[in-house]
Amino acid sequence: MSLVISQLCKCYSTSSGSIEALRDINLHAEPGEFICVVGASGSGKSTLLRLIAGLEMPTSGELDLNGRAIVGPGADRGMVFQSYTLYPWMTLQKNVEFGLRLQGVNSKERRDRASYYLDIVGLASFARAYPKELSGGMKQRVAIARALATQPEVLLMDEPFGALDVQTREMMQEFLLEVWRRTNCTILTITHDVREAVFLAQRIYVLSAHPGTIDCEFQIDLPRDRTVLIEREPQFQSYVAAIQDRLRGLSKTTETSPMPTTSKAKADAH
Repeated sequence: MSLVISQLCKCYSTSSGSIEALRDINLHAEPGEFICVVGASGSGKSTLLRLIAGLEMPTSGELDLNGRAIVGPGADRGMVFQSYTLYPWMTLQKNVEFGLRLQGVNSKERRDRASYYLDIVGLASFARAYPKELSGGMKQRVAIARALATQPEVLLMDEPFGALDVQTREMMQEFLLEVWRRTNCTILTITHDVREAVFLAQRIYVLSAHPGTIDCEFQIDLPRDRTVLIEREPQFQSYVAAIQDRLRGLSKTTETSPMPTTSKAKADAH
């Protein structure tokens, strides 16, 4: 099992007292699996991702990756943010090489690996270009290539397509699935877009808010090879409707709803 999170809690101290951001989070991601986490604002989605990345430490609970406790950032996890976070003074090649240079990878292997991942994301011919010369979707492709170049065990993505227009966003979703199929990397992404989550994921965790807790889990039984045409299928639409109904129900109450079993969540989606 690749990623295991057990009884995870996160609290923040403020001038007015302690705020509980996440409570009793239990989730897992199998090797090569694509997982999405959805939830409304205040559900702690970004906090959860930062904890998995090792950028913050939990108040209690355990985070393990392949049997190793997560105690800080590491090369075994790659991170892609909504903002592209590229270095404007570096070419695309140098941007993708950056993490490898920090790891002490020799120059030839850096060049070869960066070139390989730029090719995977379809930007090999732009290796000498600078970020200012690229569209938003192209910049995000470079950010994904840079994260993959370090060959992480898990790729973490924080609303990676939130800043893109609708058409580019759809293209990037299809592109991400292709990259996932080619690399077989475990991917965990957070999003507020239910349609995006259903399009991308094999499993979806739904978070309630205040504090963030896992309300339910949906198994997405759709073909691994997906295009935007699948959004027209009744099964796709039923998943979207079931998850949206769940989120609407959560927004109407401040109390934690009973967590249904996975089989119940699956039944609700059909």
